[in-house]
Amino acid sequence: MGHTAGRAAARLARAIENALGEVELSLPQYRMLIFLSEVGSSAATSMAGKLGVSRPSVTALVDGLVARDLAHRTADPVDRRRVAHTITAKGESALVDADAAVARRLEELATKILEPHGADAAYAGLLHWVSALNDEREAKLADQ
Repeated sequence: MGHTAGRAAARLARAIENALGEVELSLPQYRMLIFLSEVGSSAATSMAGKLGVSRPSVTALVDGLVARDLAHRTADPVDRRRVAHTITAKGESALVDADAAVARRLEELATKILEPHGADAAYAGLLHWVSALNDEREAKLADQ
């Protein structure tokens, strides 16, 4: 079952990437916009830890978002050596569009699940995975 679940997760990730392509976002950009929308202003080091990527990856992602006016980079008013990152109004709008594109794709896929209540179970399963991933991330951050 492990390899089947892993392959299903990989295919689902690809389906989500395709949906995001409709709104001209990559999966990492989508994750970054979600983070900025939910957390607010954040430094690159904090974002790297919470997103599970390297600091240079965060910088590259933010560079692309800033170039498209989806995120903003400012000097931290308390510590001028630090840079804060925030989502812009255009970024919030792009995130709404991306969420809608992903939801549409998941709904399309859910229509292929023929078992009674199977779609509900699939959505519930996704929520369990998110919970496990969040717990794992929080444990890793607590160990640092």
